[in-house]
Amino acid sequence: MEGGQANTQQPPRKGTERTRLGVYHDVLRRLRDAAAPEALAPDFADRLWAHFHRFSVRYALDVNAERAEDVLVHMQLLDRAKHAQNQPAFSVRVVQVRSCHVPQEVDGTEPDSSEPNPTEEGASATPRKLAVHPEPIFGSSQNLKALVREASSRNLLGDGDAVLRPMHEITFASHDRPKGLTQLSALLGQLNLDIKEAHALSTNDGYFLDIFIVVGWDHKETLQLEETLEKEIHNYKAQMYPTSSCSPPELAGKQCPTDSQGNHVEIPKDNTDEWEINFKALAFQDKVASGTYGDLYHGTYFGEDVAIKVLKSDRLNENMEKEFAQEVYIMRKIRHKNIVRFLGACTKTKALCIVTEFMKNGSVYDFLHKRKGSFKLPGLLKAAVDISKGMDYLHQNRIIHRDLKTANLLIDEHELIKVADFGVARVKAESGVMTAETGTYRWMAPEVIEHKPYDSKADVFSFGVVLWELLTGKIPYEFLTPLQAAIGVIQEGLRPVIPRGTNPKLAQLLEKCWQQNPTSRPDFTEILQTLNEIAEEVSMDPNKPHKEKEKGGSFFSFGKGH
Repeated sequence: MEGGQANTQQPPRKGTERTRLGVYHDVLRRLRDAAAPEALAPDFADRLWAHFHRFSVRYALDVNAERAEDVLVHMQLLDRAKHAQNQPAFSVRVVQVRSCHVPQEVDGTEPDSSEPNPTEEGASATPRKLAVHPEPIFGSSQNLKALVREASSRNLLGDGDAVLRPMHEITFASHDRPKGLTQLSALLGQLNLDIKEAHALSTNDGYFLDIFIVVGWDHKETLQLEETLEKEIHNYKAQMYPTSSCSPPELAGKQCPTDSQGNHVEIPKDNTDEWEINFKALAFQDKVASGTYGDLYHGTYFGEDVAIKVLKSDRLNENMEKEFAQEVYIMRKIRHKNIVRFLGACTKTKALCIVTEFMKNGSVYDFLHKRKGSFKLPGLLKAAVDISKGMDYLHQNRIIHRDLKTANLLIDEHELIKVADFGVARVKAESGVMTAETGTYRWMAPEVIEHKPYDSKADVFSFGVVLWELLTGKIPYEFLTPLQAAIGVIQEGLRPVIPRGTNPKLAQLLEKCWQQNPTSRPDFTEILQTLNEIAEEVSMDPNKPHKEKEKGGSFFSFGKGH
C-alpha cells in the first residue's frame, strides 16, 4: 500500500534490529506485569515477536512502549481482519496530547518533579489541568503538539487547561486493498471528522494497519461514534471490498482465468481501429516490476520489444475491470510522441493484459531515486517540455490523467520522456469538472484530496510537484507519510521548498502550478511557453534533444549535482 511501511526495504542494520528486540522485551514485560490474559498464554512471546516482524523496524522505533496494551490491540485487530466478514476491523478510543511543558498524569503516573509547582514563588497560582486520557499510540508528534500551541495562542483552551481537548484515535485493520487508505479517509470525512494525523502501515503478509487521530466528535460520546462508524462501514463495504469476479488460482503459464461466469471484459466501441491482440503471439521474458494490481513483463510481439501489463487474478474485481476497460478505451484513441505507444490488449482470452512499447530506460522515478541520477538544467527543461507536450495533447483531447507522477513518466532509448499509465485517467465530463478522489497523495492536488469537483488543473498541480522533483532529485515531503503530506497540503497550505538559487522564472512557474485555487494555475500551453522562454535564456533549445549531446554533453547524469 502506497504510504505504508515499505515491504521492500533493505535489511535492517544491527542497531535498529537491537532496538526492535529491546522494544519487544519491554512490551512483553509490561503486558505480563499487567497480567493481560493473552500475555500469559504459552505461545504469546512467539506471537508477539512475529507481530513485530510483520512490520518494518520503523514500527518498533515509533511505537509508545509505555502503552504496551495498544500493541496488543493491534494484534487483536489484525487477527480479526483475517476473516473477510470482519474487514475492516476497527477500534476507537479517546486520546489526549499535552504540550511540551506540561506534566502528564495518566493511570497513576506522577508529574515530572522537574516541573515547577503552581504554589511555588513565581509560578502561576492557576492550577493546571493534567491529561486524563492516554497519548496516541505513536506518542505526541510535533504535528499534534503544534495544535496544542496553536490552541493556546488562540485562547481556545479553558482557563487553566494545559492540554488540548481530547481527540479520538481510530485504528483500522484489513487485508490490503487497492485504494483502501483513501476510502477510509473519505469515510471519516463523511462523518465530519477532521483528520489531524495519520499513520499508514503495511505488513509483509498483505495487511494494513491505519491509525487516524481525528477531532469533530464529542469525546464523551465514543460509543455513539463506534456505532455510527459501524453503520458507515457497512454502507462502504460494497465499494471498499467488492467481490472478485475472478477466481484466485495462481497465474499459470502467464495467464489468468476469466470471471466466474466466463464473461469477457467489454471495452466501449466506436468503430475505430482494431486493437485486440492474440495472446499466443506474446512471448514473455523478464518480470520488470510487480505491484498491487498487476505484474509488468518485458516481452516481444512479432519480434518487437514490448511491455506487457498483466492484471493479478487475485486482485480482480468489478472496479479493477472498469479501470482496465477505461485504460484501453483511452490509450487506443491517443497518438503522440510523448505518450507511451499503445499496441493492443488481451480481453477475450484467459489473460487480461495491456501491451505497449517497451521503454528500456525505465521511469523518471527510478532514474532519480534508485539510480541516483540527476538533471542538469538543460535536461530538466527538456524533460519538462516532453512532459508538458504529452499533457497538453491529453488535455486538448479532453483527457485528464489524474495520476501524474515521476513513476508514470518513462524514458526511451533516445532520452525522450513519455507519459504512461492511464489506469485512472478519465475523459473530461461535459461540465468540465469531475469528482471522486484518485491519484497518489504526494503529487495530488488539494481539491482532489478533499473530494471536491476538479478539472484538468489538477494535473497542473501534480506537474508542479514533478517539476520540483526533477529540480531537487528528492521525493516530495520525504519526511512525512503520504497521508500526513496530504493533510498538510489541504490544512496548512504545505508545498515543497524551492531551493535557493533556482532560476527565478522556474521558481515562479512552480508557485503558479501549485496555487490553491485551480483557476490561478496555468494550462500546459502557457507552461510550454514559459519553459521555452527559460530555455532561450539559458541558450538551449529543448526541441533539439541531441544538440548538446553531439558536443559531448548529456542531458542526464548520475550522482549528485543538478
